[in-house]
Amino acid sequence: MSVGRSFYKLIVGTLLMGLSAWAQVPLPGVGTRVQLNNSDMAVLEAQEVRKDLPCTVEPVKPALGFDLRFHGGYEINLPLRDVAGNENLLSVLVRVTSDVRKDDPMYFVQRIAVPKLPDDAKGEAALGGLFDLGEGKYHVDLLMKDRSERVCSFYWDAEAVLTDKDKEIQPAIAAGAVERAEYEQFNEEPPVERAAGKPLNIKILVNFAPQNSNLSSLRPIDTLALVTVLRRLAREPQFGRFSVVAFNIQEQRVLYRQASAERIDFPALGRAIQGVEPGKVDLKLLAQKHGEVGFLADLIKKEIANDHPDAVIFAGPKVLLDDSVPEDELKPLATDVNYPVFYMNYNLNPQAIPWKDAIGKAIRPFRGIEFSISRPRDLWFAVSEVVSRIVKSSQGGNALLAPSR
Repeated sequence: MSVGRSFYKLIVGTLLMGLSAWAQVPLPGVGTRVQLNNSDMAVLEAQEVRKDLPCTVEPVKPALGFDLRFHGGYEINLPLRDVAGNENLLSVLVRVTSDVRKDDPMYFVQRIAVPKLPDDAKGEAALGGLFDLGEGKYHVDLLMKDRSERVCSFYWDAEAVLTDKDKEIQPAIAAGAVERAEYEQFNEEPPVERAAGKPLNIKILVNFAPQNSNLSSLRPIDTLALVTVLRRLAREPQFGRFSVVAFNIQEQRVLYRQASAERIDFPALGRAIQGVEPGKVDLKLLAQKHGEVGFLADLIKKEIANDHPDAVIFAGPKVLLDDSVPEDELKPLATDVNYPVFYMNYNLNPQAIPWKDAIGKAIRPFRGIEFSISRPRDLWFAVSEVVSRIVKSSQGGNALLAPSR
């Protein structure tokens, strides 16, 4: 019986956590006025911590993500026995007020259906929610209640601030703004006003693979930095044509290819990488000696030999193979390459894997420049440097010097 209850508790906790993370939406209103009932408004205005519905609320300190947005939020824990019995419904109301927009707070609401639980259910349910912030100071009010109108309330102050080292970064959300957290990474990119004159044409080759090569699937954290790199490049006014090749070295296949176009088709790219399963490799591929090395060599030769863009950019996590692509296979191609080649290496734990990987070694014959990205600031400065060098190269300058950072 105890084993069954433990398993049931785990399932319920996971269900609640999953639903709460995805169900948070801005509270709709009429015109510019949000419609709240008097009892909820009274709780928010009282600013008194209440635990009629027992709970523990832990604020999530705003932190800059690889998408260059500050992510704040909260975690709520409550005993399962306090929501046991017939099917319950938890409603969470959150009000976030910017210090510079005190008359225009943002409201979010979550409604979480609780399955029927035994009266003696043990353990806790963990709930959570996220919202995105611009730089600035904020006050957050949280109210949670169940069908019986029992209330849990909590209040705190939060600040989204760039460190001294990050002051040059331009966050992707305006100062003082509050927005719903965006869980879909592959939404369409808004139109960009391009610079006058001949648009620069860049080719981007992205290895969509997990940070941990032993994992069998891609996680959001594995793709977020890579998608942000693509979005930063897509928004650069100097660039007007984009070729994209998404691949996975472990599976030894190209997942998606977009020929030179005026924009990057993010929805199509997102659909294409959904089927990536690095942990499942065809037995025929495993039987091939140095198959991954051969795949990488053929990919580089095909994509560099058959095109003449203004720059080629590789991006992806560390690729550790048993052998390197032989330089003598690539040197003949390098003599015909008159544009810069870059590698934006996404490595969350550079201390654990400090050495060059297969792609880092493969770009050496092309005098390629490698950037290591392990924090949001690394991504910001790397993309800024790459863009600067591509523009300079297109104007006849030398883009092949060592990175300035």
